[in-house]
Amino acid sequence: MFRCFYLNKKWVFWSVYGTTAVVLINWLRVGVDVELNYWNGEFYDLIQAALVAPNTVSINDFKNTAIDFFKLTSIYVVISVVVDYFVRHWIFRWRCAMNEHYMSHWSLIRHIEGSSQRIQEDTMRFAKLVEDLGISILRNFMTLATFIPLLWELSKKVKVIPFFGEVEHSMVIVAVISSFGGMAFLMYVGRKLPGLEYNNQRVEAAYRKELVLGEDNVDKAAPQTVKALFNDVRHNYFNMYRGYLMFDSFSSAYGKYSELTVYIFMSPTILQAAITLGVLKQITSSYSKVESSLRFLIRRWSSCVELMSIYKRLRAFESQIDAAAFGQKVTIIKL
Repeated sequence: MFRCFYLNKKWVFWSVYGTTAVVLINWLRVGVDVELNYWNGEFYDLIQAALVAPNTVSINDFKNTAIDFFKLTSIYVVISVVVDYFVRHWIFRWRCAMNEHYMSHWSLIRHIEGSSQRIQEDTMRFAKLVEDLGISILRNFMTLATFIPLLWELSKKVKVIPFFGEVEHSMVIVAVISSFGGMAFLMYVGRKLPGLEYNNQRVEAAYRKELVLGEDNVDKAAPQTVKALFNDVRHNYFNMYRGYLMFDSFSSAYGKYSELTVYIFMSPTILQAAITLGVLKQITSSYSKVESSLRFLIRRWSSCVELMSIYKRLRAFESQIDAAAFGQKVTIIKL
C-alpha cells in the first residue's frame, strides 16, 4: 500500500510533493481558523459594548468587523475548495499505484481467494477512506498543534475551577482529561468491532464468490451452499449490530453530556464577571476545537474500524504476493 506509492520513482511527484502540498495547504487553512477565532473575540466584545450602552459602537466599527469576517471566510472557502480538489486527485493516484503494483503480479496471485475483489473494491475503499478519514486526522492534528497553545494562554484568565480551586492552564487540562478519558472508555467498548468488520468482509467475499462462480458453472451456488454462506453473513452482521448498539449508545451519551463541560468549569469565572463576552467566546471556541480534535477518533470510530479491516486484508494480500514472488524466483533458480 505505502511502498508501491512512496517508494516508486514513477509516483514521486504525487507521493512526495503531493503529500507536502496537502500538509502545507491544510496548515494554511488551520491558520485561517485561528484568525477567525481572534475575530470572534473582537466581534463579541463589540456586541457586548453595544448592548451595555447605546451609541457606544458606531456603524462603521460594526461594518469594518463584518467586512473582516467576509474576507477571512472567503479565504477559508477558497482554500477548502482547492485542497479538496487536489486531495481527490492525490488519493486517486495512490489507488493507481496500488492497482498497478497488484496487477503486475496478477499471474502469481490470480488464484488467491478474493484477489479480484481486493484489487478492485478494497483499493477503491482504501482510497476513499484515506481521503475522508486520513485527511481529517491530519487536519485535527494541525488544529491541536495550533489551538492548544492558544487555549493555554486564554486559560490564564480562568483562575478557579469547581472542585479543584486554582489550577493553572485549567481549560487545557480539562479538555485533555475529558477527551482522553472518554476516548479510552469508548475504544474499550468498541474493541471487538475491527475484528467483526474484518470477518464481515471475509464472509461477504465468500458469499459473492460462490454466486459469481454459479453464473458459469451449474455445479456452483447450490441452494444449500448459498444458504449456509448467507447464514454466516447474517450471523456476523447481527454480532456487528450488537457491538455498534453498545458503542453508539455510550458515544452519543458522552457527546451530549460533554457539551456543557466547558461552561461548568468556567462557572466561577463567568459568575464573577471576570472576563468579557469576547474572551468567553474565544475560550469556548478554542476549547471546542481542542476537544473536538481530541475526540475525533470517537466520532469516526466506525470509519477507523473499516479502514483497519481493509488494511488487514490488503496486508495479508501483499504477504501472499511476496510469498508467491519468492516462490517463483526459487523455481527459476532451480531450472
